[in-house]
Amino acid sequence: MILFPNAKINIGLNITERRPDGYHNLETIFYPIGIKDALEVVKNDKLTFTSTGLDIPGTMDDNLCVKGYHMLKQDYDLPPVSIHLHKHIPIGAGLGGGSSDAAFFIRLMNDEFKLGLSVDDMTDYVRRLGADCAFFVENKPVFAFERGDEFENIKLDLSAYKIILVMPPVHVSTGEAFRGIKPTPVKDSLFDLIREPIADWKKLIKNDFEQTVFKNHVEIRGIKAALYEAGAIYSSMSGSGASVFGIFAETPDLKFLEGENEVFYL
Repeated sequence: MILFPNAKINIGLNITERRPDGYHNLETIFYPIGIKDALEVVKNDKLTFTSTGLDIPGTMDDNLCVKGYHMLKQDYDLPPVSIHLHKHIPIGAGLGGGSSDAAFFIRLMNDEFKLGLSVDDMTDYVRRLGADCAFFVENKPVFAFERGDEFENIKLDLSAYKIILVMPPVHVSTGEAFRGIKPTPVKDSLFDLIREPIADWKKLIKNDFEQTVFKNHVEIRGIKAALYEAGAIYSSMSGSGASVFGIFAETPDLKFLEGENEVFYL
């Protein structure tokens, strides 16, 4: 059985406070986009994991799909499986590719082996694998808060616009992005700001990680500036970076960005 895990972008990201457990509370808007991996699972005589496409760091046991298998195996009598992942979603991009793979793996196992898991059950499982994994269970626009794993549904449809995503040849670790962050309670929540016209988002909606990341990576800051110069209605780094997206009324000519960067027209 094959599924195609998709990426997401963050529209706005506010780090609001540090938690007693060492994590941070935040608020953001998760919006699914059409950059996709391919994930195949078939029965096998032993558990295996292989991948093609982009190089995936770490060992087999580090992979979230493999961790998801072992997690389910504790509660269900699962046969060994062969997992193959074709990696297309850029890594270290703030697009949630690994989290999406994990959530789609749980969904696939539920369907393939008739585990009878509800949406809430699957959400509970994938929360153990990572904070934003839970978003990909239902995979629809949400206002996310607390660690980024609690959601409120929102009405947001950007299908009338062109989303262009630019991935520079840069990797930004989550640890690097958090250095220099000073959690600050918000006056106006993204839950309300996202309802404002897109033309107003530029002055209302920000990503707290940009201040730190732009200091260390001027090329990422330059991509955002270039997208605005090309006519973006709104542009932002996604998550903790390194990718930057722009929302356009019509598809722009961005050939000048395609040399050193990977450019996705969505």
